Amino acid sequence: MIIDEDGTRIYTRNGHDWTPKYRDLVQEASRLGAESAIIDGEIIVLNAGGLSDFGELRKAITRRQHDLYFVAFDLLHLNGHDLRDMALDERREILGSI
Repeated sequence: MIIDEDGTRIYTRNGHDWTPKYRDLVQEASRLGAESAIIDGEIIVLNAGGLSDFGELRKAITRRQHDLYFVAFDLLHLNGHDLRDMALDERREILGSI
């Protein structure tokens, strides 16, 4: 996920821009309060047992946007600062604070 002056964009690991497919998550990203950020994570849907379910993810993208979760696990840039030289634990602590 990239947040900057152009808005919020979500890319696949292969670099495809899937922002239109994840419109609800893009809208929710504004609540983070970051001027700019690069956040590494994964989009998931939970099944009835509370586990990630890839089959349900494919359905939710088109029919149930409200069931999508962005699970963030690394913060690479924040408000113009490159955080990649910091320890992962420190980056995750900052990520947790936003």
